[in-house]
Amino acid sequence: MNERNDEVFSKRVKAGKRTYFFDVKTTRGKDLYLTITESKRTGDYDGRPEYEKHKIFLYKEDFDKFGEGMNEALDKIKELWGTGEFKKPEPREENQEEKEEVTFEEL
Repeated sequence: MNERNDEVFSKRVKAGKRTYFFDVKTTRGKDLYLTITESKRTGDYDGRPEYEKHKIFLYKEDFDKFGEGMNEALDKIKELWGTGEFKKPEPREENQEEKEEVTFEEL
């Protein structure tokens, strides 16, 4: 857990020029919720990196419906790729990934 004692799990996913953070947190009443943060480096200011970020808060009563909607959308994307009409993502080689390290504290 972090110093505020509300974070119980954190997963950082580097995806090209973006980084996604999946953070499971708890309220004082011991309810769990999820924050999903998308971070993209936009440049530097006075030698320090600047980031644009977007955050979604997902609460326990919405977990199932959100998961169903996400799975349905991803299944549809795979189906559409299968038609050959839409571009599939190109496989990334290990050295294509940006080596820039981003920490949540920098956001």
